[in-house]
Amino acid sequence: MRARIYQPSRNAMQSGMGKTHQWLLEFAQDSAREVDPLMGWTSSSDTQTQVRLRFESREEAEAYAQQHGIAYTVVEPTPRKANIRLRGYGENFATDRRSPWTH
Repeated sequence: MRARIYQPSRNAMQSGMGKTHQWLLEFAQDSAREVDPLMGWTSSSDTQTQVRLRFESREEAEAYAQQHGIAYTVVEPTPRKANIRLRGYGENFATDRRSPWTH
């Protein structure tokens, strides 16, 4: 059983960085998914793919994997520049703008 340790990226629908500071340990899929002939649903007998463990640091996740004999790979996060506006979101609707705001 192989696992992947990574730090999740931000949600594409939000500009904030919430839920991106923890590290996740996810198990890789061991067997292929099967299609149910009656309903057409995909299913798998491998329940480990449903397990997602959260850790405060990379070292904690690695220690857990080593302690339990889990083979793992670490995916390094790519740093992201913070999106901080001088006056915040309200700047989009300010009346004292020097240039007209357009879409």
